[in-house]
Amino acid sequence: MDRFDGKVVIVTGGGNGIGAAIVERLAREGASVVIVDREEDAAQEIAQKTAGTALGGDVSDPQTALNAVKTAVSKYGKLNIVICNAGITDRSPFLEMTPDFFERVIGINLKGSFYFSQAAAKQMVAQGEGGRIITVASNSGLFGGRGRAAYGASKAGLINLVQTMAIELAEYGINVNAVVPGPTKTRVTKTADLPPSVQSRMPLQRFGKPEEIASVAAFLASDEASFVTGQAYAADGGYTTAGMMEG
Repeated sequence: MDRFDGKVVIVTGGGNGIGAAIVERLAREGASVVIVDREEDAAQEIAQKTAGTALGGDVSDPQTALNAVKTAVSKYGKLNIVICNAGITDRSPFLEMTPDFFERVIGINLKGSFYFSQAAAKQMVAQGEGGRIITVASNSGLFGGRGRAAYGASKAGLINLVQTMAIELAEYGINVNAVVPGPTKTRVTKTADLPPSVQSRMPLQRFGKPEEIASVAAFLASDEASFVTGQAYAADGGYTTAGMMEG
């Protein structure tokens, strides 16, 4: 399949996990990819595998977004798709959460996606050919979870940001959507089994694979999703729809 022949893509957090799987999927289908990651060595490794371009940087710094767009345009001549995947999942009890902790999570997960989406959208509007903006949210943005005041708020904000961008950018031919993963095994060090509390409300009782999330992101980035915008598209094994399952 060559759905992304001639397309130029930026993927944040593309050095590991879901981001790396997205880079590999889109590159395999013909895309030229700029990989942004604070772990620059990891980004370089993925870039070598995919003939992409690696860029180190902190997504919570708006200058990183401007640098990434500039890199994409200077090297490949344009920008068609941005996938805002970079994020952290740190937990902290609400009563013990510090302002620095809260700001760090919001800064990377929500502000970083805003900075990259806005910088990419401005370039797409200037080009006049439309585009795609995809964010990687979480089902923690759809309901509460212990220790996730910062993380859940960041992902809930991200889903609303997607809805708002979809409305405002539609006139420019830019579709904006979120892929919403559930429990996903992003690192080989993660435990092999789901906790019983998760299994009790998840029809597909297993972790998702980064490649499975990448498949949904690739669909939303493709022309096949030309009539899809403003959506939070779950890839979570049925976690958000099942409620409490009883035997």
